[in-house]
Amino acid sequence: MREYAKVGMSTKELDEYGGEILKSYGAKSAPYETYGFPGYSCISVNKEAAHGIPSEKKTLKEGDLINIDVSAELNGFWSDNGGSFVLGKDIHNHQPLVDASKNILRKAISNIKGGVKISEIGYLIETEAKKSGFKVIKNLAGHGVGRSLHEEPENILNYRVKSNRERFKKNTTVAIETFISTNSTVAVELNDGWTLVGNKGGYITQHEQTIIVTDKYPIILTESNDIWN
Repeated sequence: MREYAKVGMSTKELDEYGGEILKSYGAKSAPYETYGFPGYSCISVNKEAAHGIPSEKKTLKEGDLINIDVSAELNGFWSDNGGSFVLGKDIHNHQPLVDASKNILRKAISNIKGGVKISEIGYLIETEAKKSGFKVIKNLAGHGVGRSLHEEPENILNYRVKSNRERFKKNTTVAIETFISTNSTVAVELNDGWTLVGNKGGYITQHEQTIIVTDKYPIILTESNDIWN
């Protein structure tokens, strides 16, 4: 979908393309199946943080900051992944935010193994964001995934909650997400009932992989999405 996106294309057309890919594998859209989301994928543009609704009225432009979040179900198994990118030339200087999100996700995943505290990964994400001059969104999170879209642990947050003593467990499947922000720290819902934006404006990038926790480096199930390139 990232490679298919073009200037002048509607987000509805991009979503329909993604839907055809899902169908070619015999897979179903997880947000549609689980929540009745009005699209195959969530496509958020510019100041939209997440859960953007695909629309024929929303046309992609040069330099747009785009996030595509795809989760799917196949044969009773669920997976989740996503990534933000700049369309065409980076005329609005969004690339540093995109790169920070990518790099932080890579570092977070590399530090996950069985027995590691979930809160410590949150601390790592927020610390790395601050080093890059950015903030994190505190009410969006990674989560367990496998036999349904959202499972335990439900709140793999982008900051440390000291009271959370939960640890990653070996041989479990989780979706790890970064939500890196220029201005905001909380995502708020618009009147359409889906789209999220930052409480203080600005821009937000998200990158996500589904992984299997091991006692060493995790197995990245969604690595073929190429979000790190």
